Amino acid sequence: MTADAFDAFKQGLAAGGVAFEEVASNGLDPARVLRVNPEHWGQFAFEAKRRELRHAGLWADDGGGATFTIRALFEKQGRYLLAQADVEKGRPSLPSQSVHFPGADRLERHTRDLYGIVFTDHPDPRRWTRHQGWDDDEFPLRKDFPAAGFAHDRTPADHLYKFTAAHGSGVYEIPVGPIHAGVIEPGHFRFLAVGETVLNLEERLGYVHKGIEKIAEGRDADGLARLAARVSGDTTVGHAYAACVAMEKAAALAVPPRAVWLRAVMAERERVANHLGDIGAILNDVAFTFGFYQFSRLREQWQRASQSVFGHRFMMDRIVPGGVAVDIDQSQRQQMSADIHALRREMKTLMAIYDDAPSVEDRLVTTGHLDPTRARELGTLGYVARASGVDIDVRRDAPYPPYDRLAVKVPVYRYGDVAARLRVRAEEIAVSCELLEQLLERLPDGPVRASWRPPAAAEGLAIIEGWRGELMAYVRFDADGRIARYFPRDPSVFNWPALEHLIHDNIVPDFPVCNKSVNGSYSGSDL
Repeated sequence: MTADAFDAFKQGLAAGGVAFEEVASNGLDPARVLRVNPEHWGQFAFEAKRRELRHAGLWADDGGGATFTIRALFEKQGRYLLAQADVEKGRPSLPSQSVHFPGADRLERHTRDLYGIVFTDHPDPRRWTRHQGWDDDEFPLRKDFPAAGFAHDRTPADHLYKFTAAHGSGVYEIPVGPIHAGVIEPGHFRFLAVGETVLNLEERLGYVHKGIEKIAEGRDADGLARLAARVSGDTTVGHAYAACVAMEKAAALAVPPRAVWLRAVMAERERVANHLGDIGAILNDVAFTFGFYQFSRLREQWQRASQSVFGHRFMMDRIVPGGVAVDIDQSQRQQMSADIHALRREMKTLMAIYDDAPSVEDRLVTTGHLDPTRARELGTLGYVARASGVDIDVRRDAPYPPYDRLAVKVPVYRYGDVAARLRVRAEEIAVSCELLEQLLERLPDGPVRASWRPPAAAEGLAIIEGWRGELMAYVRFDADGRIARYFPRDPSVFNWPALEHLIHDNIVPDFPVCNKSVNGSYSGSDL
């Protein structure tokens, strides 16, 4: 959305009767900010939908005064728009945006559960985040709610949650989870099926609510960076990266160029490791054990190299406010370059074997098809979106340093099946290898961390490309330079609902591979 398109959008809002004003966006770049009349919140979303903006996130903030502030992020062609509205705490309500953007459904339910803000025409009144953990009049993200909560008896079972019921001759239900026969986190999947054909799937997540947003309050910058690295264990680099950039924007702090490039090295290494693991897991779910072993081996070797260079397999706590916690020397750069060449050779061999395996092709091609129109409607991100023709990548479309000095190739397919989601992952590994070579070759000299100066009463917004797709982090500091609000939005928030759609008309035994092809983060969706 160019400047002219943004002006045209504002004119359309005015013509549609939406009352708003543009306000300063200090620390919130690349977004432009509009303060919207809360009564026109739904109409604003209608106008945004009509002009093909993408809904990219929604969260609330309790500043301690008489109102809550609601914010919603939108994007088009790499340009971002942040809408915000204030609602009175006495009767906090405003129209739902999920009516126009289905992907906003769970974000609004999360906000309602933890703040008590009512979205008046929201189609789903069921609890999402709270389950039965708090009483009806308790809202944990309000400032008057203690981080330790209140003493209660044992939390009651969530047995009254009304899933879509089975009707008709031969239709039956299959409950799966929330506890699974593996090490994954809890999540419940309720199937309606006829024979082996899936008619409907409904997800129930949020079984291990960690209280990330609440326990962020009062932390210093280093403490928030450590917390962000634990939002989702497989995205420790991505979430720490986003949180630190948001804090640095709030503090107007310039990060040393060498640190900026090292952050990108870590981000690309995280992308490669997770894609290798996912490809192996997808192949394992269709009994191609050879592929599972080989890609798992490559992932293990890659993570051991990260341990050797950065001191941690997942590079946890290596991105810190003002830069990075570790530097690399010339021998480590050379070793990483050699590892890239070796990975590229092995990937070529393994993908040739994969391409020549008809039994694998039979299980993956056409399985779990996600239509491009539905992918766009849900706001899907990363490999899920790109496998269904949604061409979006923040590194290219809204480039931030150092990607603004690199050419990022974005693999896109329109097939929308499991095979396409695997193929996108494989090609993204190749792209990351190319980027890593450039990052290591052109790595600037200099320090790797700037001195941190806590800002007072400031806010920051960061948008980066994590390995699952677009990551977002919002941070607000109080007058004492401590964290007053932290909201991380993982790509899984928009990708999980896609699983409910792409499983339709597939057979029940194909659910594991469909699920793995999406690989949503339970933890990233359950703050």
